[in-house]
Amino acid sequence: SLAAAAELSGQLFMVSQSRRYNRQLFEAKRLASSLGSVGIVSADFFKAPRFGGFRDAMDHPLLLDMAIHQFDMARFVLDADPVSVFCEEYNPPWSWYRGDACATAVFEMTGGERFVFTGSWCSPGKETSWNAAWRISGEHGSVLWDGENEPTIETTGTPARGRSSEDPGQEIAGSLRDFVLALRTGSSPMGQAHQNVMSLAMVEAAILSASSGRRVTMDGLLEDSFRECLLVESNPEVLEVLKSWPSVRGALSAEPAGPR
Repeated sequence: SLAAAAELSGQLFMVSQSRRYNRQLFEAKRLASSLGSVGIVSADFFKAPRFGGFRDAMDHPLLLDMAIHQFDMARFVLDADPVSVFCEEYNPPWSWYRGDACATAVFEMTGGERFVFTGSWCSPGKETSWNAAWRISGEHGSVLWDGENEPTIETTGTPARGRSSEDPGQEIAGSLRDFVLALRTGSSPMGQAHQNVMSLAMVEAAILSASSGRRVTMDGLLEDSFRECLLVESNPEVLEVLKSWPSVRGALSAEPAGPR
């Protein structure tokens, strides 16, 4: 509904996926272009934060409150969207969270790659970066990034030369700069509402898979959510926009039209 409302109003609606805005992540993606076809991208996330408050009591704390960052970063690195996911959640006996604080999710992506996320919010000692520790494994080698320092590459082919001159800005400052640039030029920023839906859908699909014990397809989830949206949308103009969409995935991948 929010994406349709943005279409109706012609106004820019952007979500700040701030962890995309990281020069080292951009460099890891650039280096990965030397690998040929990519087979597997993995993100290992191990932290032990004691937040207190609502996170300690909520269901699915890791998947619902944190994992979207790594899910969204994987879409960026691969320039791909999710096709399906199988996910398991679990909670070790020493966990201080009521809900499951650990998860492993395997996503099939649109290019045939697999993105594997393994994470825990109750793993003290040798903790990873909040960005996670990444491995991009391809036909001609691998790129490693620890989430904090410069990524490295080992390849049997010719590695990408030099370093990227692209400066995306750093986290929220970078996303705000992108937002202002989009307002001034009409460009489409990372995190534009239509684009961002697939990152949100990865979270929803992972939770559904973990809860049901089955593989979840993204198109099935999108269509189910779309039907529910048609039933509950109270704004008749927004509803008409939704009804005009030929398909959910097609509408989300299209460039929104109209003034900003």
